[in-house]
Amino acid sequence: MSEMSAMNRKLKQTVAETISKQVEHFNKTEIECLIREFTVLLGEPAAPRRAVTGLDRAKFRSILHNVFGMTDDMIMDGVFRTFDNDNDGFVGIKEWIEGLSVFLRGTLDEKIKYCFHVYDLNGDNYISREEMFHMLKNSLIRQPTEEDPDEGIKDLVEITLKKMDHDHDGRLSFGDFEKAVREENLLLEAFGTCLPDTTSIEIFEQRVFQEQLEP
Repeated sequence: MSEMSAMNRKLKQTVAETISKQVEHFNKTEIECLIREFTVLLGEPAAPRRAVTGLDRAKFRSILHNVFGMTDDMIMDGVFRTFDNDNDGFVGIKEWIEGLSVFLRGTLDEKIKYCFHVYDLNGDNYISREEMFHMLKNSLIRQPTEEDPDEGIKDLVEITLKKMDHDHDGRLSFGDFEKAVREENLLLEAFGTCLPDTTSIEIFEQRVFQEQLEP
């Protein structure tokens, strides 16, 4: 067993070494901690001898909900899609670390790309009126007194387009979104919370990095 765990440790270090050369914002030790956390979250495969390559949508969404306090299904699906670079339906170890580097410590540039990708629900490189409507409807708390809440949301979509749609084509390209966010940073999460708050980040990093480094 000790020989096996030594081998696992060596393998983990090799993987961490490789990933640390390709991913920004984490050092090699932090990457080793994230690999360990990934292994714990992955758990045991449901079927024996069936190799589990990554976190599936349900497992990933429960992490977003339980660890980072996210509640919006549509946005959580978008975050899963954005982490899952190769679209195989699983977040693998490298995707997990690459995704977290932006999610936890990304620059404004990286976060703009990330948020745009989350909000582009159908992956056509635009955020359409319909997508804005669905996301805003999902993220806003409905007031029971409103006769037709949809009308209010449609108005909000038009206001948003007026502010962000720089080329006036009735949808947001990445260029529109980037320009608007640079002018007003608060627009980064205009269509729903898809990044963790500072407290969640601190709690996660303290648990994963500090505790795991202690002997």
